[in-house]
Amino acid sequence: MNSDMDNFDISKIELDEDFKIVFMGTPDFAVPILKALKENYTVKGVVTQPDKPVGRKKEMTPPPVKKFAQDNMLLVIQPKNLKEEWQEVVSFHPNLIVTCAYGQIVPRELLVYPKYGCINVHASLLPKLRGGAPIHHAIIDGYKTTGVTIMHMNPYMDAGDIISQKEIEIEDTDTAETLFNKLSILGRDLLMETLPHILDGTATRTPQDDSEATFAKNISKEDERINFSKTTKQIYNQIRGLNSWPGAYCLFEGKRMKVWASRPSEYADPFKIDGQILNIYDDGIGVKTNNGEIVLTEIQLEGKKKMKASEYIKGLQDKKSLIGKILE
Repeated sequence: MNSDMDNFDISKIELDEDFKIVFMGTPDFAVPILKALKENYTVKGVVTQPDKPVGRKKEMTPPPVKKFAQDNMLLVIQPKNLKEEWQEVVSFHPNLIVTCAYGQIVPRELLVYPKYGCINVHASLLPKLRGGAPIHHAIIDGYKTTGVTIMHMNPYMDAGDIISQKEIEIEDTDTAETLFNKLSILGRDLLMETLPHILDGTATRTPQDDSEATFAKNISKEDERINFSKTTKQIYNQIRGLNSWPGAYCLFEGKRMKVWASRPSEYADPFKIDGQILNIYDDGIGVKTNNGEIVLTEIQLEGKKKMKASEYIKGLQDKKSLIGKILE
């Protein structure tokens, strides 16, 4: 459903002096939403995931939400297990809890505590794409549209009543990264339009139709590997849907090769086997698929930096030597 709240004036809402929000989120996606809340309301506390080791040196790195919160003098807590450490969140005495890509199950004690409830900004048009990776799967699974949903949370995964939604088209050139950026801003704007209606009691609640639900499980190692026995479109979607994280890959001469970008090709050779290199183009490497060819245009060889496939091809002494080799 589309929101009709675009022209609502937030200044018309008279908030109690003690109105307090607790925000729960972790990745970059959630940062614009936290920023907008801070600029318009009183954010008493921020809950995010613990710091994690990153990179080859395994340096402990704070989540993006923590970094923003600290830079803006917001109090941050990082429970390892929210189910056992929910009391600290209650100590903020929030009137409303807003979550966005937090990464842990919110226990029932927190769902029922705030006066205005616990609401979530989810990056899909629920009940479609419930789960932890809706942006990736929207592209991988071939969706033509997606969007954001503001919903009341309940004990079940992304199954609460819908308050508001906004839809956008998925362009053929979109990657997980570009769609991530679009939906982050869309989610921010929709939340700001929706919150006044939650606070003045005019927001609607629409139960989800569970029979229409689809699921977007977290990306696994198996999801990252390219299966060239799939169609060209399926492989193209997979590569886009895993860019810029974690990346699709295949094996080339026994070593892992990540594929960051590609383009569909109309060339077909039914007498070759899936995964076989068919052609060398100016912009990439043509590989046989179940129903045609996919041209790999941006690659990353094991232990090397990301590069245009054209650069890799130019560096070969014998470009034709690639033809006939198998990618697995």
